[in-house]
Amino acid sequence: MIKKIAVTDVVLGMYLVEIHGSWLHHPFWKSNFLLEDPEDLSKLKSSGVPSVSVDLSRSKLSDSKPRPRPESREKPAITELRPAPAEKRTSFESELRHARRLCEQSQNEVLSMFSEARMGQAVPLTRAAQVVEEINSSVTRQPQALITLARLKTSDNYTYMHSVAVSALMIALARELNLDDGKVRVAGMAGLLHDVGKMAVPDAILNKPGKLTDEEFALVKSHPVKGAEILERSSGVDDKVIEVCLHHHEKFDGSGYPNGQAANQISVIARMAAVCDVYDAITSDRPYKKGWPPSESIQRMVSWSGHFDPKILQAFIKVVGIYPVGSLVRLKSQRLAVVIAQSEGSLLKPVVKVFFSTRTQLPLPQQILDLSKSSVDDAIECREPLENWNFPYLNDLWQEAG
Repeated sequence: MIKKIAVTDVVLGMYLVEIHGSWLHHPFWKSNFLLEDPEDLSKLKSSGVPSVSVDLSRSKLSDSKPRPRPESREKPAITELRPAPAEKRTSFESELRHARRLCEQSQNEVLSMFSEARMGQAVPLTRAAQVVEEINSSVTRQPQALITLARLKTSDNYTYMHSVAVSALMIALARELNLDDGKVRVAGMAGLLHDVGKMAVPDAILNKPGKLTDEEFALVKSHPVKGAEILERSSGVDDKVIEVCLHHHEKFDGSGYPNGQAANQISVIARMAAVCDVYDAITSDRPYKKGWPPSESIQRMVSWSGHFDPKILQAFIKVVGIYPVGSLVRLKSQRLAVVIAQSEGSLLKPVVKVFFSTRTQLPLPQQILDLSKSSVDDAIECREPLENWNFPYLNDLWQEAG
């Protein structure tokens, strides 16, 4: 017998089956377990989560312990994604603080979900929906913070952080394309689960630093089909999510895989995923390749004729900018700066932080310039190749304000 009760009524010996409220405040990465540790009970009660669902038939309560008081039946357990209240726009610096915590927790949650998929279990959609809702809220408040932060990965967490990053990019792109809220959330879910099929590929192959053999590459290329099979076994997965999992490696000219679909044969949401997936992959460090700078990545993607839907790629560039956050640029004043935000006025005139003189070869007092302002007498001359400089602290420059 499952009942939803207030957290204040929870006692040791109860079997928890669901934790309600904002996923970001959940104190555990599991939701189905017997509550036996007093420390876990303390964490739960201090977490701010309002209620939980317990399975009384699996609980181990002594007669001396109080029985839970069920909540009103007018407040059913949340079993599906509900529209969230409108989010207020926040600054990049403010949202960056929240995004750091969100990246850490969502990475762990994706790791847990994918591990269950690897063991042959169904994908826990309620948990996935909660992750998507938190990502959606962050992107709605300030799209650049989470998108930029999620680009920073290690080889150990690449697959899981890549899923978070693509989910955020898909949500931001869906909003740029003026899709309704329901389709925005489906896009976010598709981004989160698009690579679940990689759980059928050994880590030694996924993380191999050298060139793959033909057999290994064939196994990697099987992950879209394997992922679609995993999702089809999970009840309630939207068909569009499965479609993205199966077709995110198709190319607009028909040269992709697994089915060689082309142009309008590929669904709009799969065309969106192709752009988001590639951008995050090529900007991330991998065991076999160092990631390209964000602005160089955009430039290369534009040059790959036939790879992407041109209209969707143009919309994506509006999301991340011609000079995405973290790009190193040279100004006409011969100063180097890192892009720290996009301006409202122009894709070519972002907000930058000046920090180095190419004339003197010395650091400068850091200065923030919004190049879109008429009062600023400077402009970007070109993208500056990172390999020309040894700036180990470049990522710190756009993060430190947050």
